[in-house]
Amino acid sequence: MSSEIAKQAEARRTFAIISHPDAGKTTLTEKLLLLGGAIRMAGQVKAKGENRRAHSDWMKIEQARGISVTTSVMTFEYEGATFNLLDTPGHEDFSEDTYRTLTAVDSAIMVIDAAKGIEAQTRKLFEVCRLRDIPIITFVNKMDREGREVFEILDEVAEALALDTVPMVWPVGGGGTFKGCYDLVREEMIPFTGEDSYGTPVKAELLGDELPNLIPGDLYDTLLEEADLAMDAYPDFDLESYREGHLTPVYFGSALKSFGVKQLLDAVLQFAPAPKAQPAEPREVEPSDSKVSGFVFKVQANMDPKHRDRIAFMRICSGKFKRGMKLHQIGTGKSMSIHNPIMFFAQNRELAEEAWPGDIIGIPNHGTLRVGDSMTEGENIRFSGIPSFAPEILQRVRLDDPLKAKHLSKALESLAEEGVTQVFRPVIGASYIVGVVGQLQLEVLLSRIEQEYGINVGFEPAPFVTARWVTSDDAAAMKHFLDRNKGSLADDRDGCPVYMARNHWDMGRIQEDNPKLNFTATRER
Repeated sequence: MSSEIAKQAEARRTFAIISHPDAGKTTLTEKLLLLGGAIRMAGQVKAKGENRRAHSDWMKIEQARGISVTTSVMTFEYEGATFNLLDTPGHEDFSEDTYRTLTAVDSAIMVIDAAKGIEAQTRKLFEVCRLRDIPIITFVNKMDREGREVFEILDEVAEALALDTVPMVWPVGGGGTFKGCYDLVREEMIPFTGEDSYGTPVKAELLGDELPNLIPGDLYDTLLEEADLAMDAYPDFDLESYREGHLTPVYFGSALKSFGVKQLLDAVLQFAPAPKAQPAEPREVEPSDSKVSGFVFKVQANMDPKHRDRIAFMRICSGKFKRGMKLHQIGTGKSMSIHNPIMFFAQNRELAEEAWPGDIIGIPNHGTLRVGDSMTEGENIRFSGIPSFAPEILQRVRLDDPLKAKHLSKALESLAEEGVTQVFRPVIGASYIVGVVGQLQLEVLLSRIEQEYGINVGFEPAPFVTARWVTSDDAAAMKHFLDRNKGSLADDRDGCPVYMARNHWDMGRIQEDNPKLNFTATRER
């Protein structure tokens, strides 16, 4: 059985796409799905009316703004392999959701705008990948628009991200003169026609007779000069170095015109690692282990508002999962039979009869499963590295209709379960305080409470700037601290004490005054 598990795991590629907003991530996602036969028509984000509903953006605020703020999972087949694509939020205010998503993938595609190069959010997301040594393939998008010099972009990736770059193809021209890419490895010219097409490669050696017929004279001379320079200046592609996260192969193209997308997907198939061993306590979990194990990295409430459903996204880490099997929830000790597991294609769902390491399944539940939960066939294993982060914005929730207090409590708890927001209940005072990493999260929270729960709320500034979880091995020191600081204390949704500081000086002082206590900005979920 373990040989079949290993074989199935080997045929899986679980990856995410990371980018700065507007670099073309949603468009690229759709073109990959199109290539994998998962959709028949790309719903371009900028199309009119109903056509603008990008397939991977299902929430009302996403459709209205043309941005991704939740993580969608899409499974598709390509060339005999199963691809699990996790579409992460592109907006920096959702870095926490993205961080947790990156705990569930084995590799990533980094999308860079040819005109803008490395932007703030790209750097932030890359740092998360670096923390987990996630291998990255780079796609420089929008080559058919005016952009920067290719060498300049490659050097910026190398310097800003401390990553060796290896161009696998080389662009011929750029902007209005973009004629396609020359594949430096296969010695093929992939012509760009300006139409929406993946491009058909033509065998043509760099110094052979065919290439001058495919490219105008001046661009041919430039290509020879630049390709020669590139082959000297950049290292050869090294699979091991890429998989260790030290080197990135670079591809160029135009997602909007589908150009370069096939080469990119072929690279994921050929180079990206199959599911790897996952960090856990007390031991690392190998994909080929015979018993099923996995962890919940995301909970999404109300994907179908009519049914008030809640779906836990679980990454299978080992074993062969079968529908109806019983799994233990480590932490609570409870068991649950999973009768209706779901495989995703954005909003479309199918019942999953079976799933293998690397696959993502959705488990419908009524609030029993939470982000960070480990699920196993019985062994007491806890997967590590799925944190909560201290919020950077704290706001009081103002309820317009006091009779809906109970409904509000339920709504906030549900949304906190997803990890979109953190909810704190002050020790003194009745109003909830919500904590978020970025301003846009507040807008999403407001919109979702209104759309999904029919409650009108507002936010007003809380008198606090930051929050820290408080722990201590010294029970007496902890009790003394909790008794003396009730006005600045709250409980998080697990009932853990949180100290809320009115300013950064206050935070520093309280830490100095209480050396036996730990004040932490992250907490393992």
